[in-house]
Amino acid sequence: MPKRVLTGVIVSDKTDKTVVVNVERKVRHALYGKIIRRSKKYHAHDESNEFKQGETVRIEETAPISKLKTWKVIERVNTHATPERASAEG
Repeated sequence: MPKRVLTGVIVSDKTDKTVVVNVERKVRHALYGKIIRRSKKYHAHDESNEFKQGETVRIEETAPISKLKTWKVIERVNTHATPERASAEG
């Protein structure tokens, strides 16, 4: 079964080897049809403490690491790159 990958913003990096990532999604209300935002916080493993608060990152589902951590940070997402610049860099 494929591992789930989510993108979110780091809201806390205070604990050792752990970051808290806020993942936001947009859903349509069942009755009224209005698009509403839903968010959830995930504790993700950051082995080298390299990711800081405010960065946008991609997280991947893993086997449980601790009581709260079942996700790990894969990479930093460059939110400031334009599509032309991002394709030239990658």
